Amino acid sequence: MSAMKNKYRKRVVVIGGGTGSSVILRGLKKFTDNITAIVTVADDGGGSGVLREDLGMLPPGDIRSCILALADDESIMQQLLNYRFEEGILKGQSFGNLFIAAMNSINGNFMEAIKNVSDVMAIKGRVLPVTLESITLSAVLQDGQVIDGESHIPAVAIQRGTKIKAVEINPKNVKPLPEAIEAILNAQAVIIGPGSLYTSIIPDLLVHGIEEALQNTKAKRFYISNIMTQPGETEGYDIWDHIEAIEGHLTNPSKRIFDYIVINQGKAVEESIDKYKTGGSEHVRFNISKFKGREYKFIIGDYVEVVNDYIRHDAEKISEEILEKIT
Repeated sequence: MSAMKNKYRKRVVVIGGGTGSSVILRGLKKFTDNITAIVTVADDGGGSGVLREDLGMLPPGDIRSCILALADDESIMQQLLNYRFEEGILKGQSFGNLFIAAMNSINGNFMEAIKNVSDVMAIKGRVLPVTLESITLSAVLQDGQVIDGESHIPAVAIQRGTKIKAVEINPKNVKPLPEAIEAILNAQAVIIGPGSLYTSIIPDLLVHGIEEALQNTKAKRFYISNIMTQPGETEGYDIWDHIEAIEGHLTNPSKRIFDYIVINQGKAVEESIDKYKTGGSEHVRFNISKFKGREYKFIIGDYVEVVNDYIRHDAEKISEEILEKIT
């Protein structure tokens, strides 16, 4: 590791879930090993949903992704935990999910299971569920339709040709993991996003105590906007629409939960943009005039990289940009 990559050893918290958090964590681990990933547990689809329903455990998928993101990229164990069965009754299920499920059964404790898997992978930092209580995500669409279940929300919104008005978690007053609150309060930087706005980011903020901790922490707080809009969640959204949606779900929106907004204004490969457009996505636009009178600061740059035709944040570049803001 170069001297430049060794110069940061900051306490960083990343809040989100799924692909977005994993991308950022891969960049951050090159600069610090003092990372806490706080991950949503609202997922009820795919292999995670099957294990959640069959075994009564919290969904392991997003947690697995974040553990792998903080692990040694060259590890044979990472290849093993990433392996997804292609046939038989396990078709579509990942070995990593089954590994966490097995550890959960052995220990009888989900947190201990996560810790043991993290130890096996020798990760840089730690991964925490936002709560240990089982939650269900519901959405109210703009046409009044109510949808129960995180995995159903985007598909039904697309089918009905309407947008999401609001989401909520049930039960509403679930307790946050104490270690998650402690990590936020003691952090030097808190990063929210990128990730699915209504099904990854906002559900974490709805867990009782998370909003208050974000408002009270002395850390510098960063929101990383998605590069592309997401069908069924954010069609037609610009940066301001994302911020407005988040603030609209806060108990006390007059107290901000982030200081900086990270905005990509780079030019992605045109072939990749075209591919996304055919799927109903477009570049998330930024209009600074909509923020007039607001106290947000902006970190604007070219933070795009294209990996296997997929548009991703340049996590290493963003991580260094964020860590430079911390004294």
